[in-house]
Amino acid sequence: MQRLPLPLPLLLAGLGLGLRLGGEPEPVAPSGAQCLEHDCFGIFWATRPFAEASAACEEGGGHLMTVRSTVAEDAIALLLQNRSGQLWLGLRLPQPCTEPAQLLRGFQWVTGDRSTDYSNWAPSGRRCGEHCVTVSRELSWEERRCEAPADGFLCEYNYAGSCPRLPPSEELPVTYITPFGARGGDFQVLPPGSAAVVPAMGLELRCEEEEESGVLRWGRGTPGAWPCRLANGGCEGTCGEEGGRPRCSCPDGKVLSPDGRACGSPCAGAPCQHHCVVADSSFLCMCESGYRLGADGSSCEDDDDCAVVPRLCEQECVNTEGGFECRCHRGYEMVEGRCRPVSRCYETLCEQLCEDVPDGYRCGCMPGYAVHPLDPSRCQLHCNSSQCPALCDPNGLSCECPDGFLLDEESGSQPLCHDIDECSMNHCEHNCTNHPGGYQCHCHAGYLPLDKNHCVKIATPSPEEDGEEMYSGDSGPGTQTPVPSRTPPKAEQLHPGAVVGIAVGALSAALAVLALGYHLAKKRCRPHTTMDYKCSGPHEKEMGLQPVTSVCAASSQKL
Repeated sequence: MQRLPLPLPLLLAGLGLGLRLGGEPEPVAPSGAQCLEHDCFGIFWATRPFAEASAACEEGGGHLMTVRSTVAEDAIALLLQNRSGQLWLGLRLPQPCTEPAQLLRGFQWVTGDRSTDYSNWAPSGRRCGEHCVTVSRELSWEERRCEAPADGFLCEYNYAGSCPRLPPSEELPVTYITPFGARGGDFQVLPPGSAAVVPAMGLELRCEEEEESGVLRWGRGTPGAWPCRLANGGCEGTCGEEGGRPRCSCPDGKVLSPDGRACGSPCAGAPCQHHCVVADSSFLCMCESGYRLGADGSSCEDDDDCAVVPRLCEQECVNTEGGFECRCHRGYEMVEGRCRPVSRCYETLCEQLCEDVPDGYRCGCMPGYAVHPLDPSRCQLHCNSSQCPALCDPNGLSCECPDGFLLDEESGSQPLCHDIDECSMNHCEHNCTNHPGGYQCHCHAGYLPLDKNHCVKIATPSPEEDGEEMYSGDSGPGTQTPVPSRTPPKAEQLHPGAVVGIAVGALSAALAVLALGYHLAKKRCRPHTTMDYKCSGPHEKEMGLQPVTSVCAASSQKL
């Protein structure tokens, strides 16, 4: 029979050239590997240019090796195993030429950074066009053209954690297989996803993360323990073989997890809505303050705190989810946990002090001041004695006195204010009384105040008008304190024409009274009666028994 020639790709594969059908390099397994706690390093003896070597590392989940410390250098020394050759490192030059003065000579790691505490360059000067780096048996770094093939390459794989190797035993040899294809029995730690094959037991374990704890442990898909002589059967607690069947048990306060090997809290997966408490390898559900446990023993229901505890709040209690809230009635506000009447003072423009009163508020003043008589929100200087200290600025450049006082600048270090005696200035038409800050005018009997300083005579004073009429010429505040919730209207002075009109009207009324009296007296006086009136002035009359005389005639003559 005539043999047909083999296809070229199969022929090349048979010769060990390692090409895929598309001309891509065939995946290769690492010739050796070393793993630390979180990192693994693999050595590949396969002739590749830089780009193909980098792609091979990435296909296994890693990248070309970075050597940032002497620890990584020691790992390279172990991987070489006295073999010579040039191996690609994960360094490349993003610029045309090297810079020998720099630690990495301008190169950067394939991870995109230049972070390192270590370098080991072979002696050379500034070089251009050689943009990749290899390491040799002597562990020195050499620049090399990226397109030129190297004898092999070093890959680095990074993980979040690792599983420890299983206890070594001559009776139970273990072969480990890493996710990046390395095989062997000399690993100290294994990355996640690694397999541990125990041929003597027909057992294969995986380095996997536990669902409950998140810890990496050796396990298998089948729940329950394996023979106790290998790694305690995988039990977190105690491994025992009763009747030839391995079984795990946990210490008090813990229970077996669903995988039958790990030990967990009874509260893991418990249906408690709020809190779970371990009790004798079991659990109890508990609720937060303000809630009570529901009939199902796991859910929590809100308590009406306002109904459970009477008088919980000073005025109003409002139940909330898991608690309560105290509120105040209208017209009150919460201040430091207590209900206080709402102050109206914040609405005012009181110049100095403010006091809440039942119907609103009242402005007040500090010592030495009094409420302004026309504007209750303002304060003015006030003194209630004939002599007071002046109010001066801190530098003593200017001093002020209340109205009605005069500054005595020669009174020493503390200037004084002396009361002005307005009565000595003849302000009042009749009588005058001086007091601190002002004065008071008095009218004689039969007179009424016309303005601040003058009086007008009245025709017929009533008994209530006997005595002196007083009117004030004060320029200072009165004795009553106004309430600012209603501002008093501003005082208006009488027009001079109005004053004249009032005086003319009063005089006309007096003349009319005199005329009427004269007419009545003339009409009623008759000579034949024994009872007569004694007529006197126009403002008063007396009644009595008099002898028959011509008194009325005399009176008429007086009128």
